[in-house]
Amino acid sequence: MSPEVTPAVRMAGRGLLAAGALAAGAALGAIAERSLLRGGGAHASDATEADFGSLRGEQMVVVADDGIELHVEVDEVADDAKDGNLTVIFCHGYALNLDSWHFQRQAFRGRARLVFYDQRSHGRSQHADFDSHQVDQLGSDLGSVIDAIAPTGPLMLVGHSMGGMTIMALAAQRPEIFSERVFGVALVATTAGGLASGELGLPPGLGTVFHRIAPSVAAALARRKGLVERTRWSSSDLGLLLTRLYSFGSTATEQSSRFVASMVSSTPIETVAEFLPALQEHDKREALAVFENVELLVIVGDTDRLTPKEQSAEIVRRVPGAEYVVIPDSGHMLTLEKPEEVNAHLISLLERVQRDIADDATNGAA
Repeated sequence: MSPEVTPAVRMAGRGLLAAGALAAGAALGAIAERSLLRGGGAHASDATEADFGSLRGEQMVVVADDGIELHVEVDEVADDAKDGNLTVIFCHGYALNLDSWHFQRQAFRGRARLVFYDQRSHGRSQHADFDSHQVDQLGSDLGSVIDAIAPTGPLMLVGHSMGGMTIMALAAQRPEIFSERVFGVALVATTAGGLASGELGLPPGLGTVFHRIAPSVAAALARRKGLVERTRWSSSDLGLLLTRLYSFGSTATEQSSRFVASMVSSTPIETVAEFLPALQEHDKREALAVFENVELLVIVGDTDRLTPKEQSAEIVRRVPGAEYVVIPDSGHMLTLEKPEEVNAHLISLLERVQRDIADDATNGAA
């Protein structure tokens, strides 16, 4: 029998949103955000004004090592295109889906072979059991995507938020891929560990308390998801405002905010709840040494409340030679908020990777 959801638990659940609708990377506000969106206001259809979610590629299914089916899309490149053998794989963040790479997909098309996929229990991928909602499993899933879609040839990996954690998990599990095939890695608005120590932009001490109670509250609400789905907030604009506040900096467009909110709303409530402890427990700082032999780009927004720039700076300290970029006036969803700046740095990384591949081929031939 499910435990009773008391008024205190209901209040705590609503407090998750009040503390932060962290639409791209932490479910701390996503549970209440879902309630808001079901009541009206920010719907996915609104995002079509900017063609969000309209980019599609060749669709296929990759079966993970535990049998879960992952939805994958591939944007092929012309056979005669430069570096057509390079595959760039994009790993999206928590409570999002592969469409969150909208602007990056536009910018990268034709430059290399592109692979996008929905993380397990997100987007159009199959919903998995609670026990598999772990960052290590996400790393294994990325390995399955590589084995199935890009079994040979050079690679570049790009991860946002939980997607960055996914790449770190793969580095810990299969470092040989990075020494033999991965030429470049971009870690965007992510952390190698210590997420639970962040204050989320709350007054000192409240963030710590919030991290401590959030998993149990989220789990209780997930078990009573019908109650959450029926809840109505008095103003649909509240969720949009908080999405802007906690997911973006100061310059987000209304379309971008609604697009993020729609992705959060479409993520199953149990997925939102069950992944939260895994994100808090994530610690792959020791695995960062694997990135010392690849081109590493670390990008973060200067007002990111979820994975603040101090956590990106720690990654850079542990990987000498990494490029560190702080994007002004941007938050956790800087890929949507500051796409031109983010894309410029990602394309610069791509060009360095392409040069390294050419140099490697020349040295190999010699």
